[in-house]
Amino acid sequence: MVVSLDATDRKILRVLQEDASQSLEDIARQVGSSKTPVWNRIRKLRDAGVIRSQTANLDPEALGLEACFFVLIRTSEHEAAWQQKFLHALQSRPEVLEAHRLAGDIDYILKVRVPNARAYDTFYQALIDEVRIYNVTALLSMEEIKSTTALPIPD
Repeated sequence: MVVSLDATDRKILRVLQEDASQSLEDIARQVGSSKTPVWNRIRKLRDAGVIRSQTANLDPEALGLEACFFVLIRTSEHEAAWQQKFLHALQSRPEVLEAHRLAGDIDYILKVRVPNARAYDTFYQALIDEVRIYNVTALLSMEEIKSTTALPIPD
């Protein structure tokens, strides 16, 4: 369900996406309002599900997670039981940062963050031990050109 946003809501969301750790006073100043109305709007945006959570954005390389793989998965299995097992396998592995079901020749794409190629192989072996997969192609990202969690806020 699309939530109706006015100009102030959009300003608040842009400021929060830039740095949600700012004080309420700083956020209110940036959007041209006072603290109480801004707090009420943030609470309503949370209640409506527009704001899912507030988290810290960590540097993967500073944590030793230098290798980013995009994993293309094709499967010949499409039954509900297989899908549940596959989803559980992905959700239980912190290395999987993103997982998408696709239209086209590839069924799924994963974004996997690990320290190195050996760690990726350990992840891969564990995954194929848990679920049957027809074909896996792993692509190593040589350079991250752009990465953001900020969504475009339509005017």
